[in-house]
Amino acid sequence: MGSDHTRSAPSAPPRVRRILIATVVPLFVATVLAAVVLWPRDGSPQTDGGANVPRYHGTVTRVVTEPCPPAASSPEGTPGVGDGPCGTVDVRVNDGPDSGQQIQTPVPAGPGAPRVEVDDEVILVELTDPTDPTASSWNIAEHQRGAPLLWLAVIFAAAIVAFGRWRGLAALAGLAASFAILLTFVLPGIGAGRSPLLVAVVGAALIMFVVLYLTHGVSAQTSVAVLGTLGSLVLTGVLATIVTAATHLTGFGSEDATTLSMFQADVDLHGLLLAGIIIGSLGVLDDVTVTQAATVTELANANPGLTRLQLYRAATRVGRAHIASTVNTIVLAYAGASLPLLLLLTADSRPLGQILTSEFLAQEIVRSAVATLGLIAAVPLTTGLAAMVTAAGRQGATPTAATPAPRPQPDRAEALAALSSPRTGRPDPTSSDPARTTPPSPATDRWPDPNRSTDTAW
Repeated sequence: MGSDHTRSAPSAPPRVRRILIATVVPLFVATVLAAVVLWPRDGSPQTDGGANVPRYHGTVTRVVTEPCPPAASSPEGTPGVGDGPCGTVDVRVNDGPDSGQQIQTPVPAGPGAPRVEVDDEVILVELTDPTDPTASSWNIAEHQRGAPLLWLAVIFAAAIVAFGRWRGLAALAGLAASFAILLTFVLPGIGAGRSPLLVAVVGAALIMFVVLYLTHGVSAQTSVAVLGTLGSLVLTGVLATIVTAATHLTGFGSEDATTLSMFQADVDLHGLLLAGIIIGSLGVLDDVTVTQAATVTELANANPGLTRLQLYRAATRVGRAHIASTVNTIVLAYAGASLPLLLLLTADSRPLGQILTSEFLAQEIVRSAVATLGLIAAVPLTTGLAAMVTAAGRQGATPTAATPAPRPQPDRAEALAALSSPRTGRPDPTSSDPARTTPPSPATDRWPDPNRSTDTAW
């Protein structure tokens, strides 16, 4: 499998392949061994989050709304029971022991409550009275979202395969492998009490090996991207450790982290913050390193006469343009995921300096800044490795049809002399004497025929 499914990349010389194998294979073996050691073997961690309430599917058949009774105990001007909505909802149970029966529930009310209409597919829960086990009541928890999400996944996969073809199919396989590693190793490992930073680094390296080689093929170009990504991940982890320690971040910067600490007190939230930075940086690092390795390869194929330094400089210019847009992508991605937090902070009456240095916002600033620094370091690291591998592969190689010889460079003095010499007359098309010419004309000699096509002949 080559690095491109539509055009096979030229294979690297045996010496270069041996060097890459001697570098990449030990790293892969070390990653696999570390994953085996850290793999959780005690199953899913037990939490005290309460009993698992059974949930059943249902279909709304009727909705009856009515005025809410006034809230006698609520002070005037405060929201109470009378704010509604109130009424009843008839639902047909579609599964479980009461399948096919019609049950009645109150209209969902409160912040975030679903708004139901006839024919809506909903999730039902049956609550039992702790004081009287024989008494129970039904409530609507939320809407069923399985069918819309399934259709979205089908459209998503079909679009990727239709546009990317075999490469798109490989990308879907890599995406499935990423989620499999996250769900079977990273999350259970952190939940089992392992070091979140160590689990995240090993899990990210495992994802990188599987996804890059599966999506882009086993080649020297992919191996360079793998080395560049791994080096940038290590640097990102080191920077994240230093910066979070310097800013005294505890990991309790979000409501989710606080809730998690209530159910699993042994989870290291500071380490979980570092793990999130590393996992979040991996996807963007893959993009940059693969692009830089491919850029060096394409530049070398287009102009085999470029030296190692010229390849590095040319590809770095492409990397600068890529980084300029990707930095904005990282910041906006974190901002989009934290919009409720940002909106809450804008309503804060504290000074701007106190808001920016608070735990909530400082955590997001550190995420964005550290991920960006790791991304910037990935460009020169990957570009330098790619230039060295490409230049080493051309040493001693003879020009072939796949690798054309460099074009001869014209002599500058001769070109200037030809441009500065006076123009001679052209053959007279009206005379049979080939030696007879027409005198040069400033208009005709300076410009080509205005009716002549300027398209390049293929």
